[in-house]
Amino acid sequence: MTDLTFRAAHAADVPAVVTLVESAYRGDASRAGWTTEADLLEGQRTDAEGISAVVEGADAVLLLAERDGAHGAELLGCCELRRVGEAAYFGTFAVDPAAQGGGIGRRLLTHADAEAVRRWGAPYLEMTVIAQRADLIAWYERLGFARTGDRRPFPYGDERFGRPLRDDLEFVVLRRPTSSRPGA
Repeated sequence: MTDLTFRAAHAADVPAVVTLVESAYRGDASRAGWTTEADLLEGQRTDAEGISAVVEGADAVLLLAERDGAHGAELLGCCELRRVGEAAYFGTFAVDPAAQGGGIGRRLLTHADAEAVRRWGAPYLEMTVIAQRADLIAWYERLGFARTGDRRPFPYGDERFGRPLRDDLEFVVLRRPTSSRPGA
């Protein structure tokens, strides 16, 4: 997919980003791809308030992956980068379920890696993944992420992140060195 372009999201992009993230992780639509969390959680994955906070954040950026289509730019993927100490937190990572498996996620991650170095000189990316998502964790490990051994609790009772369908959810923390270096 050579016609993919990247840019930072603006306030006007928030509704489309919420729709993309929801379609990649929740409900029946998410089952078209392999990133679904529909068997673990129901309800929303994010909302306009959460996405707006990233878009408007001083030490954050929401990156979009788009392709030109017959009706203008088509949103295919997104990810959040947020400066957390010396690290860049990588999250809100979603690819349109109908386009998953085509390399968009890998290209978006590569772009995010370079952007974290360009913006903050981040020596590594850090992220959290639901521990029960072994297939997703394995994919990230193939891309150079490693488990840190740290775990974080799932925010039970906060429906902004969904309604858990099981009582044993938690996050594992993954980290990888950035592959780009400032000035390289």
